[in-house]
Amino acid sequence: MQRRFLTASILLTLAALTLTTTVAFGQKSHTPPTPAQQIANRVARLTALLTLTTAQQAQATTIFTTEQTALAAVSANMKTARATLQSDVEANNTSGISAQASQIGTLTAQEVEATAMANGAFYAILTADQQMKDKNFGDGARGFGGRGGGFGGRGRRN
Repeated sequence: MQRRFLTASILLTLAALTLTTTVAFGQKSHTPPTPAQQIANRVARLTALLTLTTAQQAQATTIFTTEQTALAAVSANMKTARATLQSDVEANNTSGISAQASQIGTLTAQEVEATAMANGAFYAILTADQQMKDKNFGDGARGFGGRGGGFGGRGRRN
């Protein structure tokens, strides 16, 4: 009888630990920021680094929103092109591979262009003093490359 009680006690304790662990891990789930939040965070960081005025913050938000919109469209097309390329590789479809490689090259150029245009437009709204600060930060202030790419690149996301 005592052994049964001990076994039941151990099982109850294990169940409680499992439930506690599940709840603890469930609370740690993180929702990634929305594009609007990412832009707001970027503008806040640039404001802190370059002392942007309220007008410059509004302009930067518009510039980076336009960039994000362009990059979202390119990203969706890139995902499709990469999936099609994978299918063409598996089918040994050489003409399809060539077509998708060209498409991916064009889309990559569009990514670089959208990022560079946004960075150029942002740089143009800065005062001479802010431009000097920006140059001292190198790629860090404007965030060339977004998520891990080099100058003008966006890094691989798909």
